[in-house]
Amino acid sequence: MGVMPDSWIRTQALTRGMIEPFVEAQRREGCISFGLSSYGYDARVADEFKIFTNVDNALVDPKAFSAASFVDRRQDVCVIPPNSFVLARTVEYFRIPRDVLVICLGKSTYARCGIIVNVTPLEPEWEGHVTLEFSNTTPLPAKIYANEGACQFLFLKGEGLCETSYADRAGKYQGQRGVTLPRL
Repeated sequence: MGVMPDSWIRTQALTRGMIEPFVEAQRREGCISFGLSSYGYDARVADEFKIFTNVDNALVDPKAFSAASFVDRRQDVCVIPPNSFVLARTVEYFRIPRDVLVICLGKSTYARCGIIVNVTPLEPEWEGHVTLEFSNTTPLPAKIYANEGACQFLFLKGEGLCETSYADRAGKYQGQRGVTLPRL
């Protein structure tokens, strides 16, 4: 299983719609970088945020998650409260090929500020906007900038086709648009 280079990512994005919209070169002037890199793609965070709040003293339960635990905001800059988190989504819509698994890593610019980006792997034939979790590990408020880089996706090509893809299983997050809360 190898990590796919920029030329492969570009071809898949432009001819098969793997990443839309697609930025062919890394942009970094005055912003947190995004776009195609040597062996990955730096995706942007959209301006759609769900900020965690405990106003109603809610219990966080992955089997019975309450949307009341979040405040929705659409803005260019999102402030994450201290020791809290925000859900967001990528600007880009992804369509993963059947023989590819995608791993996501947070950008070092955010990591060096105590902001951790978490995303589970994108499975073969999954598609949608990627829901991102930004955790603020610091005791101070922290900023996230919409339409700038958030994380890097690495594309790992399998040695063969999988027997059952995410689409074959009719995965519960298939085709998601916008920020998507946990589903059971």
